[in-house]
Amino acid sequence: MPAANTPPTPTLKRAITGSMLTLFILGDVLGAGVYALAGVIVGEVGGAVWVALLVALGFALLTAGSYAELVTKYPHAGASAVFAARAYQSPLVSFLVGFCMLAAAVTSAAGLSLAFAGDYLAAVVDMPAHVAALVFLVVIGLLNARSMRGASGSRCRPTW
Repeated sequence: MPAANTPPTPTLKRAITGSMLTLFILGDVLGAGVYALAGVIVGEVGGAVWVALLVALGFALLTAGSYAELVTKYPHAGASAVFAARAYQSPLVSFLVGFCMLAAAVTSAAGLSLAFAGDYLAAVVDMPAHVAALVFLVVIGLLNARSMRGASGSRCRPTW
């Protein structure tokens, strides 16, 4: 039994609601797959773009279903790294999965920032795409560092 005068273990304040998280994820998926890449997809597949989008939807639903099942079974922070640790009983595999997820998130953020800067911002501001993407990433990073609730809220508003 812990002593009466020991300080409580610090915990993170839960500031993001379920609906806010859903909009946050939808904003990422829609922003990446639909708004930034729609022209590229149509250019590649033409009128059959709906087939490509349905296939992508099928894979997204399989992934979402898998994550929903695993999160209810293992409700711990770490997502894929936790699932890999449970499945393979290997810290190395867990680390590699977590590292790959982090690398994918960073690569995705960089790619989407370039798409945003090159496709949308270039129509308004005369600035090289790489510089605009870097400024965009710094602003988003500062917003995230300031407050998760504020960052999530600012990313949810455009989704509506």
